Amino acid sequence: MSQALPLNTHSSPHLRIQDLNVWYETNHALRGIYAEIPTFGITAIIGPSGCGKTTLLRSLNRLLEEGEGIRVKGQVWLNEVDIYDRVMDLNELRTRVGLLAPKPYPLPLSIYENVAYGRRIHGLDVLDKGNGRNLDRKVEHYLRTAGLWEEVKDRLKAPASALSTGQQQRLCLARALAVEPEILLCDEPTSALDPISAQGIEEQLITLKENTTIVIVTHLLRQASRMADYVIFLWMGELVECGPAKELFKNPKDSRTQAYLMGKIG
Repeated sequence: MSQALPLNTHSSPHLRIQDLNVWYETNHALRGIYAEIPTFGITAIIGPSGCGKTTLLRSLNRLLEEGEGIRVKGQVWLNEVDIYDRVMDLNELRTRVGLLAPKPYPLPLSIYENVAYGRRIHGLDVLDKGNGRNLDRKVEHYLRTAGLWEEVKDRLKAPASALSTGQQQRLCLARALAVEPEILLCDEPTSALDPISAQGIEEQLITLKENTTIVIVTHLLRQASRMADYVIFLWMGELVECGPAKELFKNPKDSRTQAYLMGKIG
């Protein structure tokens, strides 16, 4: 029988990572990670390329299991449930912990159907019937939330592939939000975008953080300093330092953090 997750109590932390280890065959990619991710706000995972940022992010909704030769050991607590419990309902987990990938991958469907798709496959369309909670209003709501509605409201039946790259990424954001996740994982979500589109995504995520826990991987220190409320710094698969963003950026405690922030390493 699948284990149901308790409702978010809005208490801190939202996620607790305990002794998390990840191997890619013989490569020990993450080594004994202990961390807490606060409820709401934006947590940025920073560090040089190859340090384990994306590995850590994708361990938070068990997407790593989709790869061959990958082994995960440890615990990730979402509220009071370990997501690595063997009876965890992965469909529910990935509804509650969504993902925005580095590059936009719209479904080969219309703009409207891209947003509606997740609600249908997760059975949320039942909630859209009656009481004014119809699917059309939900699609509009999440397109507005992603800052895309005004640009597409007159062509909802057009293929999503016709949108620009920046628009496609905002569509993917709307699609991720449409299943109403309590946590949104963002893996370098602006890396494929032009500066104006990237700014738009940043602004939308900052708006969302009031009611959603957001975890973002970024290789851009300026982006992390603009957006983050909390920061996790990884180095060679190890968690070196974490804490409130203002404190970590202004007064890092570890010499490796200091060197990274000054551009001396990484």
